[in-house]
Amino acid sequence: MSFASHALVVVTPVYEDVEASSRLFMELATQFGRSVFVVAVDDGSVKQPLEVSALERAGLAGVVLQLRRNVGHQRAIAIGLGYVSERIQVAQRVVVMDSDGEDLPSTIPELLAGLESEQVDVLVAQRKSRVETLKFKLFYWVYKRFFGLMTGRAISFGNFMALKPAAVKRLVAMQELPIHVAGAVLASRLRAVPRAIDRGPRYAGQSKMNFVGLVLHGFKGLMVFAEDVLVRVGIACVLIASLSLLGIAAAVVLKLLGFSTPGWFSVALGILVLMLLQTGALALMTLMLTGVVRGGTVTSAIAYHDFIERVIETAERQVPI
Repeated sequence: MSFASHALVVVTPVYEDVEASSRLFMELATQFGRSVFVVAVDDGSVKQPLEVSALERAGLAGVVLQLRRNVGHQRAIAIGLGYVSERIQVAQRVVVMDSDGEDLPSTIPELLAGLESEQVDVLVAQRKSRVETLKFKLFYWVYKRFFGLMTGRAISFGNFMALKPAAVKRLVAMQELPIHVAGAVLASRLRAVPRAIDRGPRYAGQSKMNFVGLVLHGFKGLMVFAEDVLVRVGIACVLIASLSLLGIAAAVVLKLLGFSTPGWFSVALGILVLMLLQTGALALMTLMLTGVVRGGTVTSAIAYHDFIERVIETAERQVPI
């Protein structure tokens, strides 16, 4: 069966996780049968490369995109969406999900139901419940507040989402997509609607994402809105510099009126002048970087072909479910 004959296309990245992804394929087959086409992106696995037989054993049609090297979770998703965008039909729907079991196949129909509205381009999954450590929950809470402060936008979803064909084509034309998928959805101005979805436990093994990787992933979300972040930092620097000038003026007035104690004026003036110089320099740097970001922004489609070593398709005759 060809790509176009399936109503649902699932894009999932896999990295050194054959056991968990194989279970995901089995559950997708149970849930959707032959109506689903799986695009599994093997993100340069060395120890446990994903074979197309994992799809065939589940009775699924699909392809395994074997990448030349490890490119990271977000770029792997972008490559999968790039592959889909060249083949997708108007009536098809696309779901992006992780392969470790935390994104539950049983919740996909709920996401797809939200796409029935003509006013929705993307249905994103907000986590109704999380199976996470206290450290992760605390970091995520702080990150969401910091992200909102620096960008003026709220982010409360990850990679688990359902998209219409037009949304897929719009996203793959954005250079921000390989950096941070959720951030690219926000930046795309697509009509994204959240839906509260339960998060499941991992099928098997341990997460490849450590705390350092998690922090890096969070900062990549800010990189998508680098121009907004730089402008806000510049405004903050100008405000601090203005307060420093007021403080210097107040210190001089107090000195002239004789209200300052010995040594106080020189210490206060030195600190305020230092603050003024530092914030002024930082404000100038942010303005220059804003111009660089704005001038260097070039929208181009994801050149996913350059990263793919092989495209392995499932056999025409599928194993019965």
